Amino acid sequence: MTRESDGAQGLDQLARQLEAFVEARDRVRFNSPKNLSMALAGEVGELIEHFQWLTQEQSSHLSSDSHEAVCQEIADVQIYLLLLARKLDIDPLQAARDRLQTRSRQHPDRSCEPPASG
Repeated sequence: MTRESDGAQGLDQLARQLEAFVEARDRVRFNSPKNLSMALAGEVGELIEHFQWLTQEQSSHLSSDSHEAVCQEIADVQIYLLLLARKLDIDPLQAARDRLQTRSRQHPDRSCEPPASG
């Protein structure tokens, strides 16, 4: 089994666990794409708060408490993103691969080009 398929299986397993968690708490009725996207935006805002007003250097060297808080916010973002993707029948890994391929065509690697004369 490849690392990529391990990741896909892990993501699928996590999604099933999340769906079971939501169902066990009778929260499915609240998990519309609209509500999930709004919750996702809120969690991204909470993630941003941890970096607000930090310098580039500070943002790269968080204290252990800040690092743990950021870890929790990233988990919340991942949870809502995964629930939203499942609700819309989107494979987030394939969507990311497809998007990267599109972006690669739009912005080709320029490392092989000669330097601009100036």
